Amino acid sequence: MSPSSKETQRQTLLHLWNEGIRDASELHSRTHIPLSTIYYNINKLEKNGSVNHKRGNGRPRKITANVSRAISQYVRRDSSMSGKSIAAKLAENGVELHHTTITKHLAKKGYKNSLPLRTPMLTSTHKENRVAWARRHLNDNWKKTIFTDETAFQLFSNTIKRWYKNTRPVRLMPKDRRKIFAWGGFCIKGKTSLFCFRGIMDSKLYVEIVERHLPEVNRMLGKKWRFQQDNDPKHTSCMAKNFFKENVPEIMDWPSNSPDLNPIENLWAIVKRETERRMPKNLNELERIMVEEWNAIPVSVLINLVDSMKRRCEEVIVKNGERISY
Repeated sequence: MSPSSKETQRQTLLHLWNEGIRDASELHSRTHIPLSTIYYNINKLEKNGSVNHKRGNGRPRKITANVSRAISQYVRRDSSMSGKSIAAKLAENGVELHHTTITKHLAKKGYKNSLPLRTPMLTSTHKENRVAWARRHLNDNWKKTIFTDETAFQLFSNTIKRWYKNTRPVRLMPKDRRKIFAWGGFCIKGKTSLFCFRGIMDSKLYVEIVERHLPEVNRMLGKKWRFQQDNDPKHTSCMAKNFFKENVPEIMDWPSNSPDLNPIENLWAIVKRETERRMPKNLNELERIMVEEWNAIPVSVLINLVDSMKRRCEEVIVKNGERISY
């Protein structure tokens, strides 16, 4: 029963009591309030003349306001402190708390305990170049850009959180988790086919992959378009430069160390999540599922990602070249 319902019962009984009705059976017949509740409140009325709930009957809080401030200070000074370490610190000052009590308290305060997100380090030069790049391309028409990249899909990944009760689920992971690599590209009108390979990519293979997919790009974008790639040495080799000079209308400049600016990273995240969800059992199954999930991404997602480029540029400028939340 909610606190408001209990308060209504108390006030009803108080009113009838003041009207001179003191018999529990009669109070029950008039109100249909359980007899146990009526007897409880009659007892309070006879002893205290009131039905008000007496505050402070519960167990006193283990974590007082001062202890709470101390816990928060410990975490702010050293964010790597464990619950057991904080408990030991408090014990030195005469405060005995179990470490699980501390971790639950921190969770209620909004703290989360997790590994920091890994991201490539940006130097001051990187940041300056990112801002300069964003200003140059702030008002670009991104509808004629093909965004490209390669990535690795690992067999037996374990990055998806799953709900469970009682026993935590176990995902068996082999010691040698093999990979399949993939290259792909997309624009506002569609995607290239996904190219999967299992060996190491060099400049020769990279050029062969791009050459194989140029007809697909031309069908989507016509004769005038630009090709986006990062600054991987394979992409900027003499072989690649000579090929692009003869076969690609325009190569877009790209700031170093900037995967957050490339919207294809968002596509990779979708494909990897959906592929892992299906739990492939071998490399052939992994490759098949990779291609199926890549093909399943709707054009609406591609349009939203391309449209995000102006916002990405704006955010990089506002943040003075720091990483952006994409």
